[in-house]
Amino acid sequence: MERNQRGKTNTNTKSRVLIWFSHSPEAAEDTNYHTHLEEEYANYRKPPDGARIVRHNDESVREGYIRNGGKEVKLFTSALKAFQCDNRIVMAQRKHLDDFLRGRIIGRLECGRTQLEVSEELGIAQNVISRLWQLFQDDGNVSRCYSTGRPRVTTPNEDRYLAVTAKRNRRSTASDLSRQLSSATGTTVSRQTVYRRLGHIGLYARRPVRCVPLTATHCRLRLAWSREHALWTPQQWSCVMFSDESRFSLQSDSRRTFIWRAPGTRYHQENIIERHRYGGAGWLVWGGIILGSRTDLHVQSVTMTGHIYRDVILEQHVRLFRGAMGAEFLFMDDNARPHRANIVDECLQSEDITRMDWPAYSPDLNTIKHVWDMLGRRIVARQPPPTCQPELRRELLDEWCNIPQDQIDNLILSMPRRCKACIASSGRHAPY
Repeated sequence: MERNQRGKTNTNTKSRVLIWFSHSPEAAEDTNYHTHLEEEYANYRKPPDGARIVRHNDESVREGYIRNGGKEVKLFTSALKAFQCDNRIVMAQRKHLDDFLRGRIIGRLECGRTQLEVSEELGIAQNVISRLWQLFQDDGNVSRCYSTGRPRVTTPNEDRYLAVTAKRNRRSTASDLSRQLSSATGTTVSRQTVYRRLGHIGLYARRPVRCVPLTATHCRLRLAWSREHALWTPQQWSCVMFSDESRFSLQSDSRRTFIWRAPGTRYHQENIIERHRYGGAGWLVWGGIILGSRTDLHVQSVTMTGHIYRDVILEQHVRLFRGAMGAEFLFMDDNARPHRANIVDECLQSEDITRMDWPAYSPDLNTIKHVWDMLGRRIVARQPPPTCQPELRRELLDEWCNIPQDQIDNLILSMPRRCKACIASSGRHAPY
């Protein structure tokens, strides 16, 4: 009787089950032959590694037809159930052995262990171990040979050209770099290829940080100030009050806001944020922080002037902390014009308030800038958000009091690190 092999269900050669299909209807009706198939199927233990058989919920005995050599053969046996057309074999993704595990297998085989023993110990199919051992005997190497895939469109020299060009002009777009590479070497690449090549060396397209412009004089003064205060102790910093103003409006201009939209819907009304050119109406706030405490938040709708700074800020807020802390108290404010007015200097002298020298254009050294960021995030997170000026004012006062004091203290205690970062950058912008 001529038989045709249709499949095998186990990778172990000693327990391999072969299913044979007959070419003749007479053989299909042979009871002894079906009994033999059922006995072979009963010896079936498990599916191949990485495979599972999904069976139907129908009866175990099914009646079906298969076409073999142009003849239809009628089958009545449960042994073929798992291999009929209605059943599915779902293959999992192949997992490759790493070099360490390959070395463990070869080491055990060289020590005299059998392939079956190694297979049972490591839980790896014996045919895999057999092929690995044969590879080791033929080549003396068991490392996996990775497929090369499609050849790279660029050479190593062209990759270095892209890297050097991007570093020389960091504002170049991927399209610009692609055109420059094409004009220099004749190789045309896509923007995605440029992204991948630069990503391999750690260069990614990111938004630049916006900082105030610094001159050589600014850098020299910042460096001198940082060197003077880099070794200050926490006790010394605990006597300094950091103060500043900030403006909050109903229409946030934060560039961290993202939306979920489909392609081609950029200008749909629900995907647009309308904002006035100058931010619209809002509140100007002033606050001061010190280790272990903070001032009340002062909120006003008008611009800060020297008279307001003297009559409200110094008289109603700063003077109280000076009286509580004594002569060790230091008051820090930036070099804004209202802060340096003559009437302000006279008030500081009359109240015996010592002002800390502060280098110009140094917002990265002022810890209260991060407090304003905390306050802004808290206002944005309010649900529902404020819709009018009185609501915004009320929520600013509430959230100012809700900022944890330990977060403010951590900012003040970061001053030595800020000074060291400024020194490391030779007085230029510090990463704060």
